[in-house]
Amino acid sequence: MSHKSPKDFFAPLALGAPAPVREIPFRPSRAIHFFDPSNPKMVDKVPAMIGTVDVLLGNLEDAVKADHKVAAREGLVAISHATPELGGPGATTQLWTRINSLDSPWVLDDLTTLVPAIGRRLDVVMVPKVEGPEDIAYIDRILAQLEAKAGLDRPILVHAILETARGMANVEEICGASPRMQGLSLGPADLAADRRMKTTRVGGGHPGYLIREDPVDGAIDGPRATFQQDLWHYTIARMVDACATHGIYPYYGPFGDIADTVGCEDQFRNAFLLGCVGAWSLHPVQIAIANRVFSPSADDIAHARRVVAAMGDGTGAVMLDGKMEDDASLKQCLVLVELAEQLAAIDPELKRLYDALEPEQREGQA
Repeated sequence: MSHKSPKDFFAPLALGAPAPVREIPFRPSRAIHFFDPSNPKMVDKVPAMIGTVDVLLGNLEDAVKADHKVAAREGLVAISHATPELGGPGATTQLWTRINSLDSPWVLDDLTTLVPAIGRRLDVVMVPKVEGPEDIAYIDRILAQLEAKAGLDRPILVHAILETARGMANVEEICGASPRMQGLSLGPADLAADRRMKTTRVGGGHPGYLIREDPVDGAIDGPRATFQQDLWHYTIARMVDACATHGIYPYYGPFGDIADTVGCEDQFRNAFLLGCVGAWSLHPVQIAIANRVFSPSADDIAHARRVVAAMGDGTGAVMLDGKMEDDASLKQCLVLVELAEQLAAIDPELKRLYDALEPEQREGQA
């Protein structure tokens, strides 16, 4: 297999297309809220959601019936034109879309319609069922051609959904397939089916996936505690590593049981602790959960700031509250402090919360 020279990697793929980005900027995207642009009730709620959710995603794929595909595509264009504060550089709420799969009869029309019509405000194109780098290369070239034709001055970024075993096997190559790769999302339902996993749930755990404590005092038939395990731990961890290697961002996907807000929060928190920066929202109730979970707590930020202040130039080690903090601790804390600053810039409530920590922080350092 031939590979192009690294010096050509950041050259535009079409004459007149914008130069590829050399670094994917971090933009808060705690909740990616899906809506159907062909559903009038959902569309009516969009203006009021701007500023309350980090990403609004017009969905064109699986959740939209075949005879509604054109209406969804045209509806997304209409929504973008009617809400100029949605999407584009500097917008509080980003505009994303999930196009139809690359083997569908609708995907070309999705791209050739959306890029000329709303490309200046469309931040990210989410591509379903990505199986390998060749899928990203296909999208990469088409987007460059359409961007050149439309006269866009910035590239539209690409987000891949991992929904097949082959996609997972190729996850590192997918992450590095194009400079416009923004991130990856876990697609647990399709991935479970492709792997022949024995669960019909959309995300979340399963009571049968557990470990059991050893017999107590040798009593094999006696009571033994069980602990439910996370079906998705391996997948998310591997996805996080691949994204971190290539400077892009990992996301947990959908949690299908809307009523189980406790289970949703637990799954989102597991993903957050492992390194994910956000999750999908299928219902407005999940936006609040994602915003809460993917925002560091006040206690975490207070501690992180104390460590940053105490470490000075980052060398050596210090003792804080009886615990050793060193250069590795500093790196962990800087991740949290940077995230807090970025979230505070778009979320007034978090800004008040994090700013209120300053007096306590100074007292703790003294």
